[in-house]
Amino acid sequence: MNDATPLQSAAAPSPFPPIADYAFLSNCHTGALVAPDGAIDWLCVPRFDAPSVFGTLLDRQAGAFRFGPFGINVPTARIYEPGTNTLATTWTTPTGWALVRDALILGPRRGVDHVTPHTRPPTDEDADHTLVRVALCLEGEVDLELTCEPVFDYGRVPAEWAVGEDGHRADAEGDGLTIRLQTDMAVGVEGDWVRARHALCKGEQVYCALSWAEDLQVPMDVDEANARLASTAYYWRAWLDRARLPDHRWREPIQRSALAIKGLTYIPTGATVAAPTTSLPETPGGARNWDYRYTWLRDSTFTLQALHYLNLDWEAEEFMQFIADLECNGDGALQIMYGIDGRRDLAESTRDDLSGYAGASPVRVGNGAFDQRQNDVFGAALDSILLHTNRSQRLPRRLWPIVQSQAKCASSVWREPDQGIWEARGAPRQYVSSKLMCWVAMDRAARLAAMRGDAGLQQEWTATAQEIKQDILDHGLTKEGVLRQHYETDALDASTLLAAIFGFLPGDDERLRASVMAIAEELTEDGFVLRYRTEETDDGMSGKEGSFLICSFWLVSALAIVGEQQRARDLMEKLLRVASPLGLYAEEYDTATGRHLGNFPQAFSHLALIEAAARIIIVERVAELS
Repeated sequence: MNDATPLQSAAAPSPFPPIADYAFLSNCHTGALVAPDGAIDWLCVPRFDAPSVFGTLLDRQAGAFRFGPFGINVPTARIYEPGTNTLATTWTTPTGWALVRDALILGPRRGVDHVTPHTRPPTDEDADHTLVRVALCLEGEVDLELTCEPVFDYGRVPAEWAVGEDGHRADAEGDGLTIRLQTDMAVGVEGDWVRARHALCKGEQVYCALSWAEDLQVPMDVDEANARLASTAYYWRAWLDRARLPDHRWREPIQRSALAIKGLTYIPTGATVAAPTTSLPETPGGARNWDYRYTWLRDSTFTLQALHYLNLDWEAEEFMQFIADLECNGDGALQIMYGIDGRRDLAESTRDDLSGYAGASPVRVGNGAFDQRQNDVFGAALDSILLHTNRSQRLPRRLWPIVQSQAKCASSVWREPDQGIWEARGAPRQYVSSKLMCWVAMDRAARLAAMRGDAGLQQEWTATAQEIKQDILDHGLTKEGVLRQHYETDALDASTLLAAIFGFLPGDDERLRASVMAIAEELTEDGFVLRYRTEETDDGMSGKEGSFLICSFWLVSALAIVGEQQRARDLMEKLLRVASPLGLYAEEYDTATGRHLGNFPQAFSHLALIEAAARIIIVERVAELS
């Protein structure tokens, strides 16, 4: 896409459903996206970053798995069963009503997991590596259809099917993987897909299950399928019962965000993926398409903030142990991102045979930003460690070497230009947010040294933090006293809102207030915050992008910090109103069309929602006591 190409609307007529209309299923090993018509349009097995088996999300011929009324594509209602990531879809047809329940199954651990081996100690529950779908006829009679067409390796390898003797089981092979479909409907193979139809009468139930478990175990009847759905619902609700959820008008969006973040967690290692998808476009029809199925170190501090605020300390501990296991670069620095198994090489390639979502190409696998220099990573890592150790006031022995190495790196590189927090693919610059996060690194390192009782390092690191802070105040402010994007421009950047969130300046500091208000008034579209204005920023890409939801939630937090409580509440309510029909958020929001853009659901958006809500709720609770 070049600058002369007319901008495509996010609401252009398209066979691709709007991004926000998808439902997200998870077993904390992988995730699936379910289209409104009942088709699984995205599923990678056995884990988030594996090649897709169903990839219609990115190409209408890359495989899908539908289970729903024949000839009816628009459901009556879709909800998550309360407190779960189980989807319940109600359908009405000319002859009856039906309910379909979908879940990626979790339940009691059945033994050692050889499909996705664990590096963290296994808990009592784990994934079954199975997708279960059950249909119930509520009234009348409903013609139910099952169509299953896996296309392995991102739509490159059609399935080879073998149907069992009883006609209710079919195994699909391709790209070295075998998956099993089991159902109580009679199935038949037609080319590369399996089909089944059944007239479902009032009170009758049927099911189907897809397994990629080591022994391809599947539920053998509808009662067992319902039992697996029940165990999954129990898992989610029992997990949520451990969370500290406020009795507040925003309880439901906080709860849904917590469930989304947990669903984006990879249990075997404790990592969290930024999103379960790749290449959902930030610009309709454009090239701003990235693979987000990895874990970003900058997410770590926001993940820890959210988990600790919700009292989910077990998940916080698992995530910290994942960070402790990571291999540093040769200079001792952590990378900005890693694979969910901790691997360092995320080399990027394109799949040019795929059309891309609504024509947005290329489709990318891997992320070429993995080896960029981004100096904010040190602050993210050390703030995470401080957050994690604050409650116990004990610094685990295995984390201290990370503190030392990241403090050393931040101290040695903070003067150097980098690509910034947004991974710009233009020339390196002296980004203010990177300097700010190096200050965070040294400030947190000093506090951790004090906790450890090392007065010498505490003093050394405090002095470096003060030097970085002064440099930012000398070179990172415009003549109006507003934090700029980088030292060579007066352009605004939403990443400078982190100055409020990380306590770089106190809430009553006029420079901080001026910076927050400038972004609120000059870097917004219809009240939603842009990362930056693309025409003012050399990010190495062409085309426009939508407002970034995380930046809008950051603005909520920043407004609360500088005392603009009502503006913070108003923006929070506005953001809650643009959630997807199921309460989920993508990365961006197109204010012109009301459509979500970018990979979905986006962990960063949900993490920032929880943090923003907490800022306001805490102020309200304190006011109740005064």
